[in-house]
Amino acid sequence: MSNLTVKRRVMIPMRAGDVMAEFISFDGDDSGKEHIGISFEGKKESNDQLVPLVRLHSECLTGDVFGSGRCDCGEQLDEAIDRINEEGGYILYLRQEGRGIGLYAKLDAYALQDQGYDTYQANEMLHLPEDDRDFGIAADMLKALGVTRIRLLTNNPDKAKQLEEHGINIDKIVPTKVHVHKYNRQYLETKAKRKFHTLTFDLVKD
Repeated sequence: MSNLTVKRRVMIPMRAGDVMAEFISFDGDDSGKEHIGISFEGKKESNDQLVPLVRLHSECLTGDVFGSGRCDCGEQLDEAIDRINEEGGYILYLRQEGRGIGLYAKLDAYALQDQGYDTYQANEMLHLPEDDRDFGIAADMLKALGVTRIRLLTNNPDKAKQLEEHGINIDKIVPTKVHVHKYNRQYLETKAKRKFHTLTFDLVKD
């Protein structure tokens, strides 16, 4: 049973005040990573609105902050803010940089990718896990918020699997857009082939 509880809620205007969101901190997580919840009230009135739309977003400094073209993290975060602000729900911002290996190791992996290895091969060469993220903490965060039934915004089947294993009921998987361009195409195709992310490239142009 989770010991996680809500510590503090603070309203923060985002995008120069165009979006209002409630940032939520938690007590009881002994990892020291300071995961954060972001709650959006939503604007639509529909049956779906009763079930919050939730995005588990793993921290990516290079993509989220600096707009790196080597991944689609920044674009996915922007999409999540837009959609969840409209429909209501939560972004759980998880401090699991580089699929859990950390920022410095991610840069080491990038250097190997520049030599022709894919993102998972690079981690293996560094003797690191392919994906070391724990989405169980996201389930604990949701339970602390009183949420056990969600619609999940993702293309990653592992997120749904881990949430369900930790007692979260998923009404619907809502796919994200495919944010592909010439710099991240190989990265995205590798995720689809190796980890079965639900990405379709047929109609997407660089």
